[in-house]
Amino acid sequence: MADNSTPHLPPEIAVASEKLVRGMGLVQSTAVNMLEMIGIGPFITIGVILSAMGGPQAILGWGLGAIFSVCDGMVYAELGAAMPGAGGAYIYFREAFNPRTWGRLISFLFLWETIFAAPLSISAACVGFAEYSHYFFPSLSHAGVALLAACISLLMALLLYRPIKTVGRLSVVMLGIVVTAMLWVIGAGLIHMNPDMAFDFPPGAFHLSKSFFYGLASATLIAMYNYGGYNNITYLGAEVKNPARNIPRAIVFSVLLVAVLYLFMSVVIIGTVPWRDAAVSHAVVSEFISKLYGSRAAALMTVLILAATLGGIFTMTLGYSRILYAAGAEGNFFKVFGRVHPSGHFPTVSLIAISVMAVPLCWLSLEKLLSALMITQIIFQFIPQIFALFAIRWYRKDIARPFSMWLYPLPAIIALVGWTYVASTPDQRQYVGSATILLILGLIAYLLRAKTVRSWPLEAQVEKSSTSAG
Repeated sequence: MADNSTPHLPPEIAVASEKLVRGMGLVQSTAVNMLEMIGIGPFITIGVILSAMGGPQAILGWGLGAIFSVCDGMVYAELGAAMPGAGGAYIYFREAFNPRTWGRLISFLFLWETIFAAPLSISAACVGFAEYSHYFFPSLSHAGVALLAACISLLMALLLYRPIKTVGRLSVVMLGIVVTAMLWVIGAGLIHMNPDMAFDFPPGAFHLSKSFFYGLASATLIAMYNYGGYNNITYLGAEVKNPARNIPRAIVFSVLLVAVLYLFMSVVIIGTVPWRDAAVSHAVVSEFISKLYGSRAAALMTVLILAATLGGIFTMTLGYSRILYAAGAEGNFFKVFGRVHPSGHFPTVSLIAISVMAVPLCWLSLEKLLSALMITQIIFQFIPQIFALFAIRWYRKDIARPFSMWLYPLPAIIALVGWTYVASTPDQRQYVGSATILLILGLIAYLLRAKTVRSWPLEAQVEKSSTSAG
């Protein structure tokens, strides 16, 4: 019975969380995070990261991304342990900035961003899956890729339409497949790699010029996309057993384990496949296995990679669906999204909607989807959430914090510097502009809604106008 309690939650948020079941322990929570982290990118973005810096020095991007991700993970760990409810950042923004005033606006803007970011994230992973399928279907056209990606999005909704305990067990099985693929790559690479090839740096690789730092920022941005997912368990906070203990541990364990796996995998691959070939490959891991063990082994590896990507899409869709559910159940979004299955006690409408909304975006290119997604999240979620942590520590001492980040405030400051740095390159400026326009539209949408429902900051004006008219 204690597992279904909702500690540290405001009454209106607790109502939404109490409808769910705390059925995920530490193993399942860590698996959910690692599945999204591993499944959504490293197998298909190694070449992109090498291209960004023009050589093996791109490993710096993996390392810097790991540091920034651990620090940002500390922010999520503290907030997630303090307010383990459905929706994650949606709750943190609301409570940090005063739920009666600015908290309403900031949480609404996060929800507004989620309407766009969730489909972007899901469709990017689905397109990545479809593009990697070129290994089996080299003649697959752009329309074929888009259609396959759209079908994958809908398939995930079907697989997730079940109770959370079943989902947790399925996540562990999927993680086993993912780790098997990565350990195969790492083990084979350690046996066959050539250290001279792995560290075949081009002339001037470490010349500290403007282009070097721009390239490092681009490589780090892609690396942080690959590390992305350590926060997934915070969206499922209402479904985690002993959340004050398990949420921080799941975040820290998943980031550290995945960082080690990523670094080893990248080094052994470029120590076997020349980095100039890897940089232009869309299926470098399969080509790596083909070079060592032949086409049949490469086909098996491709199957494992596609399964890993499916696992990432699976957990990603799971997390995003809980954000819309929490907002609908609380009444700050369409109430239909707050519906749960009568016997399975899991969100239904939000799960289906998030998958359907991703379908049209599957016709865009993977590069555009990734950049648009990351910049939008940096502006709407990652940077504001760091300030939310500061606000809770300064102004909301009534909120218990069972976990405190180590060396506070250093990790939060490092994370803030990291997010600002990776969004500062000329290549990302167009997406910063688009995200700014989206922010302005969100402000307009909030004010229109505030006027309709007589909410802050227009509630006082509405009441005053009504009094004057009387």
